[in-house]
Amino acid sequence: MLKSLLKSKSSLRTKIFLSMIVLVLGASILIALATIYQYNQDSLQYHKERLDRKEDQIRASINYELRKTSYEVVTENIPLIFKDKIYEIQDIHNMEVSLFDLKGTVLKSSRASFFEKPSGAINEEVLNALRGSSTKKHVVRFEEGGKKYRSSYSYITDNYFKPLAILNLPYIEEDNFITRELRKFLFRLAQVYLFMMAIAILLSYLLSKQITKPLKTISEKIKKTRLDTSNKKIEIGQASEEISTLVNAYNNMIDELESSAAALATNERESAWREMAKQVAHEIKNPLTPMRLTVQSFERKFDNSDPNNSEKVKEFTQSLTQQIDTMSAIASAFSTYANMPAQKDETLDLIEITKLALDIFNEEYIIFNSNEKEIIVKLDRVQLIRVVTNLVKNATQSVDESNNPRVEVKVFSNKESAIIEVSDNGAGIPDENKERIFEPKFTTKSSGMGLGLAMVKSIIENYKGKISLKSEVDIGSVFTVEFPKFNNSNIK
Repeated sequence: MLKSLLKSKSSLRTKIFLSMIVLVLGASILIALATIYQYNQDSLQYHKERLDRKEDQIRASINYELRKTSYEVVTENIPLIFKDKIYEIQDIHNMEVSLFDLKGTVLKSSRASFFEKPSGAINEEVLNALRGSSTKKHVVRFEEGGKKYRSSYSYITDNYFKPLAILNLPYIEEDNFITRELRKFLFRLAQVYLFMMAIAILLSYLLSKQITKPLKTISEKIKKTRLDTSNKKIEIGQASEEISTLVNAYNNMIDELESSAAALATNERESAWREMAKQVAHEIKNPLTPMRLTVQSFERKFDNSDPNNSEKVKEFTQSLTQQIDTMSAIASAFSTYANMPAQKDETLDLIEITKLALDIFNEEYIIFNSNEKEIIVKLDRVQLIRVVTNLVKNATQSVDESNNPRVEVKVFSNKESAIIEVSDNGAGIPDENKERIFEPKFTTKSSGMGLGLAMVKSIIENYKGKISLKSEVDIGSVFTVEFPKFNNSNIK
């Protein structure tokens, strides 16, 4: 019980308090059990010694009668010798006396019939035990009529120590007096231990309070310890060696904490600027790559004799202008140390903007699909394009080694959400990487800094949207983006 108590999650004060109570209670129970056991042993010893004394006295009376009798001292004359004397012996010693021959048949008894057996004979088991006893004596313990008895059997001998008869003395173990004494003792013991229990409860309460008070102070101080504030040291007067060691360790920690706080703040600022620089470099690199591809494609496909040159130039310049606007927004956000780039709330057609974002990609395996004419959302145009281009770019990189690459961009909606789904049949993402795929700096590619999906997730969540991933290795991945749908009736 005490072991389970100490392993529980109770407070130290409660454990100390209960431990002392359990120890005092356990000690009192053990002492009571030991007392009862000792009283029982003393009672048995008392009855044994009393029976031995009675037997010695009765044997002395019997031997006296045998010496002065005029009858021949033989077994057959025992009933004649003790015809009346056996009753005198009973009255003198206040104990019933029975005499048996060596075969166990009753010769003379101070009562009409012997109680052990209706026939008045000693059973064979007792006779055998008596014959085999080195002391020529055998005692049987039994209960009859709710009382405990000791029945003693021993030999009566003549002057030549030849056995004449068997003496039987039934002795009642009267324990009333001893039982009363035991009850009185246990009652007094209970009173003493109740008093001790009251003192133990008081002392354990005070002691546990005294021990745990410094620990409580230390605990409160530790809870209030902050990196961004000035922390006070613990000051405790007289305390144990263990508590003093703990207090000194805390105070030393506070000194070290204050000395390292400034360095930590400096490192955090430097780390923040380095992270910002990495993010800016990554975000600027995103539009540069499709711009380069667009220029190369335009140069390769441009034909002076093509009558649609004017339309192609317009599409080319529109695409480049869009990417330049994105780079300009990133630079502006970095220069003002604000969000990258600053968010705007514009009423947009999700289908139209998604198509526009896909125009920078020349891969023929990129497929756009939407069964709806218009899905209105309220987002930032530049950031929405960044979300789409990042997801599609990741999908194209995933299918680089596929024999039959396919990237599908679906735009659809339900009652509450506008949804963009980008799926591919690429390499897929292992289960151990799925939970980390949106973490900054995490990447499975040999190049890149792993900031693209983290930025995408940040943009989506800033507009109260969400992004999810389903992927199986060697089958492909599906990124699903959901934005709150804008009610068309609110458009003016």
